[in-house]
Amino acid sequence: MAQVQIIKVKKDDEGIRLDRWFQRHYPELKNGQLQKLIRGKNIKVNGQKTSTDFRLSIGDEIRVPPLQVETNNLKNAPRNLSKADVEFMKSLVIYKDEDIIVLNKPAGISVQGGTKTTRHIDGLLDALRFEKEEKPHLVHRLDRDTSGVLILGRTANAAASLAASFKQRKALKVYWAVVVGKPKLLSGKIDAPLIKLPGAQGKEQMKIDFDKGQRAQTLYRVIDSLAKKASWLEMCPLTGRTHQLRVHSMALNTPIVGDVKYGGERALAVGMQDSEKMHLHARALKIQHPNVKKGWMEFEATLPPHMKNTFDFLGFDEEQSVNPFDYFKKDE
Repeated sequence: MAQVQIIKVKKDDEGIRLDRWFQRHYPELKNGQLQKLIRGKNIKVNGQKTSTDFRLSIGDEIRVPPLQVETNNLKNAPRNLSKADVEFMKSLVIYKDEDIIVLNKPAGISVQGGTKTTRHIDGLLDALRFEKEEKPHLVHRLDRDTSGVLILGRTANAAASLAASFKQRKALKVYWAVVVGKPKLLSGKIDAPLIKLPGAQGKEQMKIDFDKGQRAQTLYRVIDSLAKKASWLEMCPLTGRTHQLRVHSMALNTPIVGDVKYGGERALAVGMQDSEKMHLHARALKIQHPNVKKGWMEFEATLPPHMKNTFDFLGFDEEQSVNPFDYFKKDE
């Protein structure tokens, strides 16, 4: 009879979320099943109730109940993907070496699955095994409608190293956003703590709360604007809260184009091409390579088609932004 297991977290898994730990070690356990087991307190960490986004540390003890899935040799078992899906995933690769793969994620596809999400990046990672038996590992996320740089670890060790960089805020991320209006100050730091609260139709939203919110800071600068109708912002999050840039854009009274969740009807920017689509793009990432001999590496992702159309429509020139890492490094 299958028994409950208590598994200690090893170095390779330090810093990753609990749901990603299960994806690594029990890949056939569906996300819905995992959430149900956690809600029922069948899965615990250090004897305590936990959540899917709990970050693991070395030595943490995970209670794993008997699972109705085959776990032997499943870690390296490839899923059956269509030729179209394989070609799609390979078309996203902008950099690859022995330890990492960097993608330019399109807008409109989730990084991970959910209740009503069956097609997502995580479910297609088998297409990126290339010469390795092990499929790549997720180490961070982008919102479904946010495009841009997404880095993967090709081994457990590489993934752990990358995850630690994000957890310790060593990685530097720069986003491009097209917003409605123009901030009063052309550059600065947004320091507005965030808290998750119930929203309309049962959907949670992040709100600014200076009393109970978690620390959230973003550096920004205006690269260009069309009068006071629309602006191109470069944003560098110093913290990693959910929907941080979207809420902080609202703090500037400039909602991101297409972000109806936070900007309402104003975010549709009447008359602007593709205004119903989110105009937030993870433009660049600077991070320490898992192989320390390779040092720090910088990656850039080209704009998605709808943002390129908007740039052309508004007359924004991508060449106006030189090296954002140099600029934001001075402001940290």
